[in-house]
Amino acid sequence: MTKPRPRVFIHADESCLGNQYSDRDSPGGAAVLLETWKDGQWERRDLWTSDPSTTNNRMALTSAIVALEVLKAGCEISFVSDSQYLVKGVTEWMPSWKRRGWKRKAGPIENLDLWKRLDALLPDHSIRWEWVRGHAGHPKNEYVNDLAIEAASELTAVDTPVASGFEAWLEAERHKGRYLDFHEFEPPPEAG
Repeated sequence: MTKPRPRVFIHADESCLGNQYSDRDSPGGAAVLLETWKDGQWERRDLWTSDPSTTNNRMALTSAIVALEVLKAGCEISFVSDSQYLVKGVTEWMPSWKRRGWKRKAGPIENLDLWKRLDALLPDHSIRWEWVRGHAGHPKNEYVNDLAIEAASELTAVDTPVASGFEAWLEAERHKGRYLDFHEFEPPPEAG
């Protein structure tokens, strides 16, 4: 009997500061909240990176890449992002690009280097991709958004996941009257 693969819940977001300007660099950040359910409780870790001159789309791809690169073995993954570019790209566009030899009908594929890098990481995992509307009150999405903005603003990164600040962030948000009905200790549906 084969051992079940670890189940990982990933929430990712990106930020790019100054996209509206064409005459200066636009620093960006990508952030990830990694969660596993172990021994009746959540184990949470954070991961983030930055780039001094980038785009939102590049950082969305980067968020998925850095998340998958830190996983040591094949996992069952629920990947949540507010980037339609990332979610549609992986689930809809990339399969046809690959069938055409990494080409698309409308011209070159933007960010091809990152798409190929992400594609190389996918076979090890079983991933369910989910899109959520950004800035719509999803606490884990808002948390990684804040991390991504901070990474972009300060141009910081961590190479390995660190203890998460999600619960402290959530507590601070609750003092502002937000997310009062969110249950951060509730198990995933299949954990019962």
